[in-house]
Amino acid sequence: MNVQNDLIARNSKFAATFDKPDMPVLPRLRTVLLACADARVDPAHVLGLDLGEVIVIRNTGGRVTRSVIEELATLSVLANILTEGREQGFNVILMQHTQCGAQRLANPELQAHLKDSLGIDVSDYAITDQASDLMIDVGRLVTASEIPDDVTVSALLYDVVTGVAEEIASVKSLGEWRSDPVTPGVDKAS
Repeated sequence: MNVQNDLIARNSKFAATFDKPDMPVLPRLRTVLLACADARVDPAHVLGLDLGEVIVIRNTGGRVTRSVIEELATLSVLANILTEGREQGFNVILMQHTQCGAQRLANPELQAHLKDSLGIDVSDYAITDQASDLMIDVGRLVTASEIPDDVTVSALLYDVVTGVAEEIASVKSLGEWRSDPVTPGVDKAS
């Protein structure tokens, strides 16, 4: 089976009815969604998204990494340029899920193997408890000074058994998160 040929055939069906050639570059919902790369957790299906509504970034575990922070900072600058400064901020939604394969990254032997064989340290991105890990990731964005205060951040946990997405962190601007003396996942003393 040639998967690429199958996908090209599916694209032909999509293109035959495509009617949005003038879609704007910026997403209609002014939202960036970070989610796990797991095939069971496609945000378009899970959240009922339409083409052009959000920017979706996916990685192992849906974790906030240095690369994700750089992407968000870059997107913030680009959005400001594209709107000529008329619209500030955008929404960032972090979404992890139950039964995630990245939970295996919490295994010290696997961490050592990845470090020794590939030079990759995954210890900061292992998933041990999704709700706590989502708050740690909110904290990573809060402490990322290159992302402006007017960006909002929230977090969801998707249950792969029930199909329900539960709010873990409600929508607040980074400015609000940063001024909150008890932001979970953030050590303000350091």
